[in-house]
Amino acid sequence: MNSNRMILMVVLLLNAVTTFAQEINKTDASGKKHGVWKGTYETSKRPRYEGTFEHGIETGTFKYFDDTKTGLVIATRVFSDNGKVAYTTLFDRKGFIVSEGKTVNKMNEGEWKYYHEASKEIMTLETYLSGKLNGVRKVFYPGGAIAEEAMYKDGLKNGSYKKYTEKGVVLEESNYKNGNYDGIAIFRESTGDIASKGPFVNGQKKGVWEFYKNGKLKEKKKFPEVKKFAKGVIKQN
Repeated sequence: MNSNRMILMVVLLLNAVTTFAQEINKTDASGKKHGVWKGTYETSKRPRYEGTFEHGIETGTFKYFDDTKTGLVIATRVFSDNGKVAYTTLFDRKGFIVSEGKTVNKMNEGEWKYYHEASKEIMTLETYLSGKLNGVRKVFYPGGAIAEEAMYKDGLKNGSYKKYTEKGVVLEESNYKNGNYDGIAIFRESTGDIASKGPFVNGQKKGVWEFYKNGKLKEKKKFPEVKKFAKGVIKQN
């Protein structure tokens, strides 16, 4: 009697497993993925992802795994708006968030956060528009002090830029245009004393630049510099 019961339990279990296996990785009448899907790595055959499709469109939460025996979750994507929008979160192997943000039509959109290694502290804040950096980008030291502030437009630095020491001293104040230095720039020592200042035009030093030592003006140079190398040969830097 006990033997028959054991056999019956095994048969029922096998039937349940077979039924479950038949319910995943299915397609609809048009050949589109539909229902629960589980992908595997090509070589190891370990789980690579799992999630649900609605007639070829991702919906709900997808999980992505690393190619190890432990199968750690290294990313999640929560889909909405008919699969066009996905909130993506990337994890390290200790479970800490590496970065998170939204994609629209597979392009970064809105605010994205990046974290210091094995920490909940934000390292970088970025704002995207149609996959390109737009607006202010901020970088932070561990502990939260601001390290950099830069303005972007269409993926390039455009506008003001500031760089700080961990104690809040402004090391650099400058401006950018289409990814190049443009306008007056001031560079400082960690003490706060000015090291140099002058104008840029399209990424090149132009006009009169001032150079300092220990906060005192030591030299003025006009750019581009004119240097004589040989008879009648003049080079501009």
